[in-house]
Amino acid sequence: MYRALRSPLGSRAAEVLQLHHVGASKRLVPAGFSSSFGNQGIKSVLLRRLLATQSDGAASPPTKRAWLVLEDGTRLQGYSFGADKPMNGEVVFSTGMVGYTESLTDPSYRRQILTLTSPMVGNYGVPDPKVLDELGLPKAFESYKIHAAGLVVQDYSHHYSHWNAHFSLGDWLKQEDIPAICGIDTRMLTKKIRSHGAMLGRIEFEDGPKPELEDVNKKHLVAEVSAPEAKVYGKGNPIKILAVDCGIKYNIIRHLVRKGAEVKVVPWAHDLVSEMAHHQGLFLSNGPGDPSMCTTTVQHLKELVNDPNFTKPVFGICLGNQLLGLAAGAKATKLPFGNRGQNQPVVNMLTGKAFITPQNHGYAIDDTTLPAPWKPLFRNLNDHSNEGILHTQKPIFSAQFHPEAAGGPTDTEFFFDVFLDTVREQRKNIVFPPVQPTPARPEVAKVLLLGSGGLSIGQAGEFDYSGAQAIKALKEEGLEVVLMNPNIASVQTNVDAKSDAKADQVYFLPVNPDYVEQVIKRERPDGLVLSMGGQTALNCGLALHHKGILAKYNVKVLGTQIDAIEASEDRQLFSDKLNEINEKIAPSITASTIAQALTAAEKIGYPCMIRSAFALGGLGSGICRNPEHLEEMAAKALSLSSQILVEKSLKGWKEVEYEVVRDSADNCITVCNMENFDPLGVHTGDSIVVAPSQTLSNEEYHMLRETALKVVRHLGIVGECNIQYALDPFSLDYCIIEVNARLSRSSALASKATGYPLAFVAAKLSLGITLPEIQNSVTKSTQACFEPSLDYIVTKIPRWDLNKFQGVATEIGSSMKSVGEVMAIGRTWEECIQKAMRMVDPAIEGFQVRKRYDDDSALLYELTNPSDKRLYAIAQIFAEKTKTVEEIHELTAIDHWFLRRLERISKQRDVLLKHGNGKGALDSLSAEELATSKKLGYSDRQLGALLGTTDDAVRAKREAAGIVPSVKQIDTLAAEYPAKTNYLYCTYNGSEDDVVTGEGGVIVLGSGTYRIGSSVEFDWCGVSAIRALRGMGYRTTMVNYNPETVSTDYDECDQLYFDELSKERIMDIYQREGAQGVVVSVGGQIPNNLAMPLHKVGVKIMGTTPEMIDQAEDRFKFSALMDSLGIQQPAWKELAHTKSALAFAKQVGYPVLVRPSYVLSGAAMSVAFNDEALLRVLSVAADVSQEHPVVITKFVNGANEIEMDAVAQDGVVMAAAMHEHVENAGVHSGDATLMLPPQRISAYTAMRVNEATRKIAKALNITGPFNMQFLSKGKDVSVIECNLRASRSVPFVSKTMGVDFIEAAARCMVGEDVTGMNLPQLGQTGRPKGYVGVKAPMFSFTRLRGADPVLGVEMASTGEVACFGANIHEAFLKALISTGFKVPEKNILFSVQDSLRDDVIHAAFQLHTLGYNLYATRATHDFLLSCHVPCHLLHYPNQPEKHPNVLEHLKNGKIDLVINLPTPESKQVENNYLMRRTAVDFGVPLLTNIHLTKLFAEAMTKYKKGELIGIESQNLFDYYNAEAPEEAWTSPSEFH
Repeated sequence: MYRALRSPLGSRAAEVLQLHHVGASKRLVPAGFSSSFGNQGIKSVLLRRLLATQSDGAASPPTKRAWLVLEDGTRLQGYSFGADKPMNGEVVFSTGMVGYTESLTDPSYRRQILTLTSPMVGNYGVPDPKVLDELGLPKAFESYKIHAAGLVVQDYSHHYSHWNAHFSLGDWLKQEDIPAICGIDTRMLTKKIRSHGAMLGRIEFEDGPKPELEDVNKKHLVAEVSAPEAKVYGKGNPIKILAVDCGIKYNIIRHLVRKGAEVKVVPWAHDLVSEMAHHQGLFLSNGPGDPSMCTTTVQHLKELVNDPNFTKPVFGICLGNQLLGLAAGAKATKLPFGNRGQNQPVVNMLTGKAFITPQNHGYAIDDTTLPAPWKPLFRNLNDHSNEGILHTQKPIFSAQFHPEAAGGPTDTEFFFDVFLDTVREQRKNIVFPPVQPTPARPEVAKVLLLGSGGLSIGQAGEFDYSGAQAIKALKEEGLEVVLMNPNIASVQTNVDAKSDAKADQVYFLPVNPDYVEQVIKRERPDGLVLSMGGQTALNCGLALHHKGILAKYNVKVLGTQIDAIEASEDRQLFSDKLNEINEKIAPSITASTIAQALTAAEKIGYPCMIRSAFALGGLGSGICRNPEHLEEMAAKALSLSSQILVEKSLKGWKEVEYEVVRDSADNCITVCNMENFDPLGVHTGDSIVVAPSQTLSNEEYHMLRETALKVVRHLGIVGECNIQYALDPFSLDYCIIEVNARLSRSSALASKATGYPLAFVAAKLSLGITLPEIQNSVTKSTQACFEPSLDYIVTKIPRWDLNKFQGVATEIGSSMKSVGEVMAIGRTWEECIQKAMRMVDPAIEGFQVRKRYDDDSALLYELTNPSDKRLYAIAQIFAEKTKTVEEIHELTAIDHWFLRRLERISKQRDVLLKHGNGKGALDSLSAEELATSKKLGYSDRQLGALLGTTDDAVRAKREAAGIVPSVKQIDTLAAEYPAKTNYLYCTYNGSEDDVVTGEGGVIVLGSGTYRIGSSVEFDWCGVSAIRALRGMGYRTTMVNYNPETVSTDYDECDQLYFDELSKERIMDIYQREGAQGVVVSVGGQIPNNLAMPLHKVGVKIMGTTPEMIDQAEDRFKFSALMDSLGIQQPAWKELAHTKSALAFAKQVGYPVLVRPSYVLSGAAMSVAFNDEALLRVLSVAADVSQEHPVVITKFVNGANEIEMDAVAQDGVVMAAAMHEHVENAGVHSGDATLMLPPQRISAYTAMRVNEATRKIAKALNITGPFNMQFLSKGKDVSVIECNLRASRSVPFVSKTMGVDFIEAAARCMVGEDVTGMNLPQLGQTGRPKGYVGVKAPMFSFTRLRGADPVLGVEMASTGEVACFGANIHEAFLKALISTGFKVPEKNILFSVQDSLRDDVIHAAFQLHTLGYNLYATRATHDFLLSCHVPCHLLHYPNQPEKHPNVLEHLKNGKIDLVINLPTPESKQVENNYLMRRTAVDFGVPLLTNIHLTKLFAEAMTKYKKGELIGIESQNLFDYYNAEAPEEAWTSPSEFH
């Protein structure tokens, strides 16, 4: 029953579990105890009670003051959490992110005050020192005691959590009489040590002695740590090894013995010469201090190695390497600050192979002084110091690093095998395992890169970032790049001259095998990049391979090859591959039918998990509770994928990810590891994710890292990939969930979290370039062959917009639902999580109650059934103290460490509330309480709300007290090396800035998280603005927090602040930089809403004034302005109260439209058709727009909607583009299909639109971009709204017209001339000429279980595509196909509301004449027959007893297209919903708009008659071939 736990838990844990096993009947478990995690919960409670694996609620932060005093007089105040004992030592730093117990007990740290750069230490506690291994050595330690003189950290985790913990780090330090200090800016200290070299220092206390500083390196430290007498380990093992103990780590002994050696460990000064007569090999251990102190050892070694008859193998590690070098006649030098950490890259000078190594040394051999017959064996790729030597004539070698790896990576553990095999086989020299020759670089001159298409849930802006990085890397290598991507809003599809990193050819075409073949046929690329375009590109590449297209045109797949892609994507192949190397996966069975799935589930057992092959974002996956549930889910999954995997559910285990990079020479590194806050069961895209992991021990971290490298090598991946694990929270047991053999969402997050440009590096690797050949683009002085070390913490929180969808299930699970994500950076998790929560939505203050749960059952449901609101439920519990951390853990399986950190935020809130809420509360708050609050992530606004004052008052108080944020760099190496990086964040957990500020320039505010209504199009705008401003010579600063964006690529701007878009943070940056102004108009609604608050505190807003922005955003002011200008608008009234709204509706007649102010994507905007609906709508609108007016207007039925994107300067329109919606008004502009140039607008209507645009631009004195929306019906042309910012259609307009509207806007905002830009003028027609552009929306209803896929005035689309054609029909059909729409082959279902039937009959007849079989529900069927249109009857979903039934046909794949056209008058509401929902669930294309239906029928008619170019891809190629240069729509280097 507990077999999987036997080894890692040890005897005490086994004892505990045995107690549970035999004692359950004796009520060892409290009566009534239950948990949603069943036996896991019982096991958890018992383990914690008997093993103290977590701290309890009584643990509190340290409060006793202590100081770190350095030899240069620097005094750093912190708090003591170890022994209150003053201590001298050499102050050094280590950049390892795990392994504090191993480091502290490493004798090489003797008399050193160890500074850990990892910001939070103590998280996983300390194991029991009394638990011994099979050799009688303390199992989890490197010696019998702590050897470090003291410990310095930034933040001490007084709460710890780990199954193997016995007590806290602080308790252990006190027990060992070692002082420790926290609250120090360890990054500042690291930089000081880096600049000045290792320094002497002491930890002292206010009331204690202050001993004089002494140089510990003058002491014989080896003599202090070496064993006083010899001892034998592994008695009886066949290989006899003599080990010199200069401070030998226990893991060295373990390795030697476990690999077959009997090891005699002798003191440092032991007579080696005579002793070696009895041994087959000599091992020289690590140790502390100056190697020249060990004169006796060096002399013995000289005698041995210089004796021509001595031919026995010798292996030295660390100090052993230095002793061997001295014996060889070389010199040892003291390094400035030493190499201490777990990520040092070294290269084998013989083989060229690179390794990531753990190190701890302050001295190194100067290999220029190394005499023959010795030569350098290893070199550090960072500082180029010697890392090992080799005797060329004898089997003697050494490594400066630590192959025994405790802590640290295990990449070089095989050195023990090299040594012992040399002994065993009596080799005459050292032989390393053969290295496969690096394959020749592929000969490519032209590369085709496949993009991901429009943004959707699971495949969003991260692929624009990846693709843009790849293009940059490929262009840097001199290649011609052809890009296929219909996502017109993406930066990667730019063709202008503002950046060199652009594709040579851009095709806005569907990314499917037919179209890709034709582009290959035309362009004849040598290579194909599949890994940068998400699942779309990967699946397309697989199809191209299987159809023989790649072989036919001799196109090489670059990077990871097809067989490796298939092995990671095909669930059965993946399972087989892992079994080949004995790796662990959850018990699973593949299935391709529902029957097979049911059989598999019977074998696996319920609950079980199903996963779709070749799918993205967990599409088609979920936990199935019983056979009925499985049958339902499997049917949907198999409609979207050809194969599913049925596997054992590991719900409740931890989920951990690693980003792995491998080159063609088999150099392999992990760039970032990440841990999910949510346990397994929530898709990682929907989980809160923390990097680096916080609750994994060194053993777990490196166990999973080692596995990742093993798996990636076995699969043969070249480039970048992601591996996901399930890790048992009670043992070392783990399972591999999946490997993504491509760039992913997590890759973008890891790139931004670490500063390591994964996509850029992966693109280079795909060309056969190796990691050591690529420069670290952050430091500019080290190589890309390294593993980043983080001295901060990163937290990602997803952004969901589930409230925008009627009927959607709000629970989050294994299938992703989030539409975007934020990434916050801080130096405590409390600071980080609060920042992240505010980033998700400006209305969120931080970790606190939002909407209170009134009853306990709702709260409990939220905890046990995670949704997008679970974090707020936890906040309520902590605020009201209704449950303990233990109880929350049992309900959620969220690790105690995270819960304790959240509890700490809540406890600080209690401290604040004690001061009251109102007058005097802020005054009574002490500076220390205020500083603590800021360090825990409280914003000024949040503090103001708690204390009953304003954010401005809080700011004034903290600035007066000197409480301001520090600016820190993301430098990839935790300050170990100087970095030329402009990648910055702000933190209150620091005491100095990393960079000089005050250099002026322009600040551009980014869009923040992607959400419905604000997506990649605003990132495009931000990037365009930055590039334009830089091109004009302006210093630019970007502020954004979205890891999926190109704007947060640090080489796009002069300075990147990855931080909050809030009034507080922008003021911080504005004041520090001395900026000329702030651009708020290119990032969508979030920055636009900041215009007035920033203006009021003196920030200069560039472009249109904030007063004018307010005039346009405030619905009441704008409507009043239109009246004053005499511009027609629908009848309107400001909402004063419900009574007046009802009266207005009665006066103008229903329907009416309710419009809140200052909202994005039509949030809470709704059409009401009766009093009841109006009352419901009003309550939502008032809630969303609490601070601003809500306006009610007459809704105009049957009106055409027109948009104007424009740029003005001082109220004069400088550029204008009018475009038109296919759908009538009533569909949000973001969900509408756009046509440019307009196709149905009369000259009269255009004149009215132009005139209103001119008047409004002048009245609002606009400078910069703006967007206006109009309704036209008959002679009436009414304005709906005016947004004084860039709109989501600007990229489409700019690329279709061939001129960048945002560049023009940027020039206008800084007063530059735009007359030479060839801008389209207001009233100008005939542009574009000769072709039509159509922008079509992308929807993700498939992922939003239960959501009604019907469109309205509130936006629902997650992305967009655009295509071009000779006419509207061609462009429309290509755009539709680009969204994933499958052109129907045979059968079409019609179900149409009565009032639309006369309109739809023409489309129905057209489709019938094209040969389609028409099906219809009862009333529509009867109508079609009465009009002589043949069709077949299908009964409604609510008539399951009648056959044939709509749902049967949909589920059985008998319908190729559903045309369901409802209106508010529809009586078949439920049936219509079931038809639409089932179509979406089973992957059947769906049209719900009459105008789209009519255009589709027209387009299909022309297509079937052969009148369209480019729909049949063969025609596309023929057209391109026949096209004369003067006939081309675009220049050769532009889009197609």
